[in-house]
Amino acid sequence: MLEYVKLILDKVSFDSKLFEKELRKSMRMLVRSELETLRDWCYKRFSSSYSPILDKVFGNVMAA
Repeated sequence: MLEYVKLILDKVSFDSKLFEKELRKSMRMLVRSELETLRDWCYKRFSSSYSPILDKVFGNVMAA
């Protein structure tokens, strides 16, 4: 499932709203260890363009 989520995020990364929507959906599909891997991958791949979105989405989830 993690690889599928990465594929989707790559494909929708042209649009910030769609990217955030798909990222939030992925939170419901993955287990915690996968979320940690996804977080690291997202920050490496998208931090230059979507850092505020990543901070908002992962900040809420990973703090829990």
